Amino acid sequence: MTSHGPVMPIWSCGGCNLPWPCPTRRRELRAEYADAPVSLALYLGAYLIQASEDMAWAPAGTLHRRFIGWTRQPPEVQQRSVTRRSQPNSLL
Repeated sequence: MTSHGPVMPIWSCGGCNLPWPCPTRRRELRAEYADAPVSLALYLGAYLIQASEDMAWAPAGTLHRRFIGWTRQPPEVQQRSVTRRSQPNSLL
C-alpha cells in the first residue's frame, strides 16, 4: 500500500504534500497498470471527476493534464519536455 494517496478536498499527496498524483504515485500507477493503460485512464478519470467537484475554481484543462494527460506520454518524453520548457529560447 502506498503512502502517496490523495488528501481531499485539497488534493495534495499524503506522502510528500505535492499536488496529487505526485511523481512517486505516477510511477507507482504506471507500474500497476503497465498492461492496462485504458484502465489507468478510467481509474484516474473517476478521481478527476471528484477533484473537479472539490476544486471548482481550477481550470478544466489544468485538472485534465494533472490527472489524465500525463498518462499519454512515456515517462522519458515527459522529462524531456519539462527540460525543454525550462531552457530559454529553445525551439519546441
